[in-house]
Amino acid sequence: MAAVVASVVTAVPGTAHAADDLPPEQPLVQDLQTNFKACATGDAPAYVAAAPVATAALRDRAQEGRPDAGTVSGDFEAWWTDASGAEQRRTHASYPLPSGTVQRWQLPEDLPADTVVSWHVRANDGTSVSPWSSEGAGAACRFVIDRVNPDAPVVTSAEYPAEQYRDGVGAYGSFTLDSPSPDVVAYEYNFIGGPYATARPDEPGGAATIRFLPQKAGPDYLTVRAVDRAGRSSATVRHWFFVNSGRAPVARWKLADAAGSTSAAAETGTAARAGTGVTFGGAAPAGTALTSTAALDGSGRGFLTTPAPAVDTRGTFAVSAWVRPARTDRAMTVASQDAADGAAYALGLRNEGSGPVWSFALGDAQVSGGAPETGEWAHVLGLYDAETGHARLYVNGHETGTAVRAAPAVASGAFQLGRARHGSGYDRRWKGDIGDVQVHDRVVVADEAARLAHRQPKRLGHWSLETATDGVSPGADGDGPLRLGAGAAIHRGPDGSCFPDLDPDCPNVPYALVGDGHLTLDGRTGHAVADGPVVDTSESFTVGVTVRLADLEPARRMTVLSVPGTHTDAFKVRYEPKARAWQLVVPKRDRAGAPELVLSQIVPADGGEGQGHHLAVVHDDATDTVKLYLDGYTNAGATAALPSSWRGTGPLQIGRGLTARGAGEYLRGDVDEVQAYSGALKDRDVVMLGGGGEPCLC
Repeated sequence: MAAVVASVVTAVPGTAHAADDLPPEQPLVQDLQTNFKACATGDAPAYVAAAPVATAALRDRAQEGRPDAGTVSGDFEAWWTDASGAEQRRTHASYPLPSGTVQRWQLPEDLPADTVVSWHVRANDGTSVSPWSSEGAGAACRFVIDRVNPDAPVVTSAEYPAEQYRDGVGAYGSFTLDSPSPDVVAYEYNFIGGPYATARPDEPGGAATIRFLPQKAGPDYLTVRAVDRAGRSSATVRHWFFVNSGRAPVARWKLADAAGSTSAAAETGTAARAGTGVTFGGAAPAGTALTSTAALDGSGRGFLTTPAPAVDTRGTFAVSAWVRPARTDRAMTVASQDAADGAAYALGLRNEGSGPVWSFALGDAQVSGGAPETGEWAHVLGLYDAETGHARLYVNGHETGTAVRAAPAVASGAFQLGRARHGSGYDRRWKGDIGDVQVHDRVVVADEAARLAHRQPKRLGHWSLETATDGVSPGADGDGPLRLGAGAAIHRGPDGSCFPDLDPDCPNVPYALVGDGHLTLDGRTGHAVADGPVVDTSESFTVGVTVRLADLEPARRMTVLSVPGTHTDAFKVRYEPKARAWQLVVPKRDRAGAPELVLSQIVPADGGEGQGHHLAVVHDDATDTVKLYLDGYTNAGATAALPSSWRGTGPLQIGRGLTARGAGEYLRGDVDEVQAYSGALKDRDVVMLGGGGEPCLC
């Protein structure tokens, strides 16, 4: 005979255990739950929104593991006291199920609300019945049904009151969530675009406060609903508020002062005195609004300083600048602020075992990343968020390194450019160029960091290949021409004077790829060249082209775009028939046989049909990446890191590339819409290439 036993140990709610004095072969009732939550006992009943489901796992241990293992059913019972003081009961017997199965009872819907209801269960194997789970060391599970939704919450905010424009991007604000209902235990909320989260008051019915950091200017709203202990939700309320643009920097020095100046004018803040090792009127980073910068010679005289702090380092702040180091083999400081015996913070570069890195140091904490390059412009920004206690570093608009917890020293001393205080003196002096230094007393959010570091691309050449005169096809708006070699010709599409479908005498002239004409290459000698490299392949650049292959099964590699160096191409875009793919090939150095980076976009050859494909190469020197786009899109296989690149010196080639034997890999097919830009175009702009127009570059 199989014995069946159940008991509940109240020290572990929701789990039933055999009593210590029961034989080990006797079965158990385990894992009691109300609405799939742990069994609540004593003076802390569970609150539920409707008649719940009672569940328990019933085990017949005496039969477990045997081929003839028996089944177990459950006897459930619930009881309560009604308004007249009479006890009421409901019972349920579950069907016999295999040992260990979780068995359930959906309690009846006529159970009263706002009344404590108790329930227990016992196991029945058809031969013997266990004690009730509430007997002995056990306890009954208890719940209360709440059929009333809580009242809608009330939202208030001092920083961002309803229907008003206030503070702005990068400035934290508090929102207090409250409800008149005394049993509210949570507030579920979200802002436009997130975050989606839950705030919990310290006690039921209390208020909860959340903090929010606006990321963009304009209208926003907070939606909130209150949730009570039974899980019932209130109506949703929406708190509209309006965010101003981020506050202007508290200090800014463009460092675009006239040559010979002895101080740097402040757009905001205090003018900075310049040491004699500072020279104004230097070059500015291309693609920015800066007109000139200041060069610091790295000596004890190469610095700029103010008589007072630029920002209170006890709160949130950010410091940023455009910089171009003249060396990277030692630690150098872009900006710092004096503390008692050192610097409260220092933004600059330092050397690690792997080489130079950008760095933002606050006290003993330091975040670093990126790869400074001698003679190359970069935008660096250090941020300390007092709300989170973290320091962050942005290089060229992208967060780099890992945010660290930091506690900057109180800085009551002067603001420094080009050096950092150490004891009673200064060291880590900057040698190179600095421009547009900005200090904020708020969070500079990620989008703002990207805008501060943005370098506007510039069109270098656009060839629509509509016409050619004496073997020369003009560029758009004064761009230099393309010179056509033997085997290259401009094909003109139909002129619209007649229609072959309607007039049998009308010549059946194929349409051009884009517009009224395109370049046709014979695959033997046909090519076109620009008057120079057009793009600087050692810097950020973008090139695009529309191309259609003449054959369905090309017999060999063919190159559509390349910029040669002395011994190999700085890059080439070619079709590789073995891979059935367009490839971007970037040799690591200007040497025959040098290792190559190869990116691919798989697509069948055209066979002279269709509108061809739009290809684009985007080299982003700021992020050290290169991408190959096909018809406006790229992917992980067509994106790679390119830590360093070299400058091609030969003219831009259309339709051929360098091989071991010289010029070769001639393209057989059609080419149109060749476009070249300095700077890395964004995805939204790359999509615009190849259609005859130009991206907005906005």
